[in-house]
Amino acid sequence: MNQIQSRRDFLAGLAGLGASIIFPSSKSLGQSSAPAAGRIDVHHHFGSPAWISMVNTKQTQGYQTWQPYTPARAIEDMDRGGVSTAMISITTPGIWFGNIDETRRLARRENEYGARIVSDYKGRFGLLAVLPLPDVDASLREIEYAFDTLKAEGVGLLSNWRDKWLGDESFTPVLDELNRRKAILYTHGAAPGCCGGNFLPGVNETTIEYNTDVSRTIINLISSGTATRTPDIRYIMSHGGGTITALTGRFLGNEGSAENLARTPQPDSKLYHLRRFYYDTAASTNPVNIQSLKMLVGASQIVFGTDHPFGNSANIASALQKVGLTPEELRGVDRENALRMLPKYRG
Repeated sequence: MNQIQSRRDFLAGLAGLGASIIFPSSKSLGQSSAPAAGRIDVHHHFGSPAWISMVNTKQTQGYQTWQPYTPARAIEDMDRGGVSTAMISITTPGIWFGNIDETRRLARRENEYGARIVSDYKGRFGLLAVLPLPDVDASLREIEYAFDTLKAEGVGLLSNWRDKWLGDESFTPVLDELNRRKAILYTHGAAPGCCGGNFLPGVNETTIEYNTDVSRTIINLISSGTATRTPDIRYIMSHGGGTITALTGRFLGNEGSAENLARTPQPDSKLYHLRRFYYDTAASTNPVNIQSLKMLVGASQIVFGTDHPFGNSANIASALQKVGLTPEELRGVDRENALRMLPKYRG
């Protein structure tokens, strides 16, 4: 079957079945049952074979790790780490390379592929759709398709588009529509394309730039007023919020004093928004990161994340046993905190 016919069949199935999406499959894929009441991984990546081929050709950061990826291998890793469900998203280098038409095509292809994974492995995955930003009009159309047809759980976006971050004024219609839908917005760090990416020769961009840019987009969301304008978006920040805890003094000022940290923050204050955002555990499963986050935002805002295929779920789960969380806090991180955003997975 050629690609055009395959996609026609795919779309015909969507139109005929509405919310109950059935995708053709060459083998029985739905036999891998989820561990009962297992962990929920909010930071778990996927890519279609064409996307993986693209990153191999471009030799982007971590391209070698992607070459053996399959959803079946992802399931194996999840089972080893007791993960019942993973929210899948596109990671760096994303889909924006300066060509608007290409970005629209890539968004649609990756979202349809992600929806196919969700359908083939029922209950094991949820889709965080990618948007063709910085094209606002196309992103609004993709939101409608991803949520209404593909039944995405939210969106997964990178922290920047070269010289624009999530709170950029031009993205207002997109964030407002996500707020109207009370959407989950997961954010993954990326080296800023506006500024040359790697600033230190010989230092991998994952060491400094990803975490720094997560913090940059957090501060951008709050300082621009976007966080206040979008109270119904459930924001999830990757890698423990990057360096945000280290910026507490400079960003919060007096709000970060011991006395103010012990109080309920004022509505729409900087600390208020930091404490409504969620932060995942990928590359952050050490006492320094977790205890700093616990002091700044509370253990209730920390959610389990692995960064698959770069992270190993069993290793992340094991490391979290040694970061100073109480058993109750650990249950929250593993599952319960994420269920506040994803109650459908409670059963």
